[in-house]
Amino acid sequence: MSKVKFAIPKGSLEEATFKILEKSWTKVNRTSRTYRVFLDDPQIIVKMLRPQEIPNLVSEGLYDVGITGKDWIDETKANVEPILDLEYGKIKLVIAIPDKYKYKNLDAMIAAYAKQKKILRISSEYLTTASKFIKQLKSYKKSYGSKDPLIVTPWVRLGTNKNVQIHLSFGATEAKPPDDVDAIMDVTETGTTLKQNQLKIVDKVLESNAFLVANKNSLRDKSKRGKIFDIVTLMRGAVIGRKYLHIYLNVEEKNLKKLLQQVPSLKKPTVSPLSEKGWYGVNTVIPKSDFYKIVPKLRKIAQGLVVHETRQILELEEIKRDEEN
Repeated sequence: MSKVKFAIPKGSLEEATFKILEKSWTKVNRTSRTYRVFLDDPQIIVKMLRPQEIPNLVSEGLYDVGITGKDWIDETKANVEPILDLEYGKIKLVIAIPDKYKYKNLDAMIAAYAKQKKILRISSEYLTTASKFIKQLKSYKKSYGSKDPLIVTPWVRLGTNKNVQIHLSFGATEAKPPDDVDAIMDVTETGTTLKQNQLKIVDKVLESNAFLVANKNSLRDKSKRGKIFDIVTLMRGAVIGRKYLHIYLNVEEKNLKKLLQQVPSLKKPTVSPLSEKGWYGVNTVIPKSDFYKIVPKLRKIAQGLVVHETRQILELEEIKRDEEN
C-alpha cells in the first residue's frame, strides 16, 4: 500500500482540526516550529498548510487528501472530491457595509453608485466568489451587462469594468471601510467583529464548514484508495461520536421493562444480570440531544448512572460500501 499525503489547515481551522485528529488516531504529535504532524499510522504523511492553498494542492495531486473550508473549494474552483463533511469551522461569507450607509443590500448600492457614476470598491480575500456574486445581481446586469468587475491585486488586474472593483485583502478586511473601500466580503461566525468596526451585514453569500477532500486520481489508485478510506472511517467515526453519549446504569428487575419502554432513546441496549439477584446493568449509546430529556426518567427508576463521552462510532459497513463504489 502506498503512503498517502494528507494536508491539514493552519490558522482558524487549526485548533478544531487537531481535536478531531486526536479523536481519530491514538497518537498525534506535532513538532514545535515545524509544519509536520505525525500520526500513529506511518503510511499517512501529514503537513500543515494554509486552507486557501489546500484545494489546489490536492487537485494537482501534490496531496492525496486534505482538510479545507467549503468556501475555499468554491473560491479556487478546485477539481477535488469532497468525501466527508467534518461539521466544524462553520462560518458565513457576507457582504458588510458601514453602519451609516442606508443601502439595504449590495444590489441597491450598485444601483445607486451606477446612477451617480461613482466607482464602487469592495475588499475581499475571495476574488472569484465576489465577482460571481456581483455579476448575478440585477442592478449590475442592468448597468454593466456581462462585463467582469475589475479585480485588483498587487500583481495583476483582471476584468474590464472599472466602475465596480474588487480589491484583494491580505487580512483585517473589516478595517478597510469607509476610507479605503465602500464594502467588504468577509467571513464571520457571530458578526461581533463587524459590529465593533461599525459595519452591518447586508447580504449572506454562502455558508461554509470544513470538509475532507480527495484527489480524484488518488481515489482511483488501488494502492492508495484503501488508506484514504481508513482516514474516512476514523474521521467519520469521530464526527459521529461527537453527537452521542455512552451511558451505563443499574436497574431493578421490576423496573427494567418500564425503563426500556419509557426511554425511547434506549434502542437495542446491552442488558446484563448483576451479581446481586434482581438487578441488571443496562449499557447503551444515546444522542447527546436527548440526554437532558431522559435524566428525570432515569432518576426515578435507575441507579448508578455513568456517562462517557464517545471517542468514535465507526459505521464500518457503511464505509465499506462507500469504498467499494
